[in-house]
Amino acid sequence: MPSGVYALHDPRDGTPLGTEHFSCAPGPAGWRYTADRRTPSGEPAGAVDLTIDALGRPVRLEVRTTAWWVRGGIDAGGLRWVRGDTGGHDAREGHVPGALAFTGTSPAHLVALARLAVGAGVRAGAGPGIPADTVPGAPARRFRLVELTEPVLGPLTVDRLLRLEAGETHRAPDDPDTALTVHRWRLVDPADGEGRDIHLGGDVVLAAPGVELEELDGPPGVFPPPPGSGGGPGGEDGDGDGYVDGPG
Repeated sequence: MPSGVYALHDPRDGTPLGTEHFSCAPGPAGWRYTADRRTPSGEPAGAVDLTIDALGRPVRLEVRTTAWWVRGGIDAGGLRWVRGDTGGHDAREGHVPGALAFTGTSPAHLVALARLAVGAGVRAGAGPGIPADTVPGAPARRFRLVELTEPVLGPLTVDRLLRLEAGETHRAPDDPDTALTVHRWRLVDPADGEGRDIHLGGDVVLAAPGVELEELDGPPGVFPPPPGSGGGPGGEDGDGDGYVDGPG
């Protein structure tokens, strides 16, 4: 079970946003990520608790800031959540049909989105956790997401394109049997064409715009092959229409 610290900053101007002190672990039923967030000066700033299933779908998400909270997850028709203020004066429900996942500033969302992309199945020989239609060079896939904008955690429906660009295995110099495969993903906002590279090692974000891995205690977790390994496109959404059925 890896644990560590992510330093977060504004990817546009480098302004420090704080740190996320996390622990996470994959398992047969999915993956859970928990983290405490702190301001740049070290004050408590909230928390993140995300559980996804074996296909990368958000079973449960709770995000808290000092003034707001959101709890939600996937249902039969999309994403559903409740958002309220910590004072207990206002709590409202929301729902976006066809949305497949949440997103936001936490690195947890990047790991979950990549896992969602591999949920269609694994191609034999392409490497653990890599689906037949998500191999380096394959077309990008389009996802409908709900972004929780800070600092008020306001929900915003967005589309994102995700493509696996490369995968490279690194072996420990003193132990050739110990290896870590690093996958480089390209995440693009189709509204403006702006893209960014995400480097994932197992269930840890090694590098991404706005994210720096400052500390890591223990090796990254390795996801087991998802159910339906070897399946082709269309394994996740089935025309919900969160777009994942075919290449975008």
